[in-house]
Amino acid sequence: MDYILSLLLHPHVVKVSFLTITGFAIRQALVISGQRWANTYHHLGSYLLLPNIALIITSVIKDDIALSLGMIGALSIVRFRNPVKSPFELVMFFALLTLGIVSSVSLFLAVLLGLLVIVVIFGINFADRILKNFKINIFQYSFGDGNLNFTMEINAKNEIKEIENKKNIINLFFDIEKKIYVYRLVFQSRDDLLNFKNSIEKNKDIISIRADIQS
Repeated sequence: MDYILSLLLHPHVVKVSFLTITGFAIRQALVISGQRWANTYHHLGSYLLLPNIALIITSVIKDDIALSLGMIGALSIVRFRNPVKSPFELVMFFALLTLGIVSSVSLFLAVLLGLLVIVVIFGINFADRILKNFKINIFQYSFGDGNLNFTMEINAKNEIKEIENKKNIINLFFDIEKKIYVYRLVFQSRDDLLNFKNSIEKNKDIISIRADIQS
């Protein structure tokens, strides 16, 4: 019993447990905040494993200069093959790596960093919800964000100012040959998209509405 207790309280076991829980908490914070790109099997696995991999590597090479140089050469060959969709996603990966590296030196600093990441993720989402009541936007949507949120494409036979003045419009196109106005908008939630659809679907200038409402 004492052996099992001492094993569970071993510094490396404590750090691995902390990093696994923190990685999961960061991923869940992103999903709850509406970042749909993080809600995949691959991101879940990455967020659980990446900090621990960084911890193990740092623990192994920190006292061996020769091994450190060899590991740097090996890591320069291994890199992410899939394209990172946004700077924020890259920052998250860097934060996970930093968590693993810092925890090998100071668990207290790692806890602070983990809390900071989670607070910033929720803080931006909370501030956005509050400031929207005062019609203040602290950030704008981009075309890349539109691929990660709920999107709507509207085809109209005439120009619709109501749609063009929306803050969440990310694309506007006029087909000269067909004389069709094409609008693309992005929404943070399914309810926002459906509410807007219900408010405009009776407009006689609209030819068609196509929406992406995948969860």
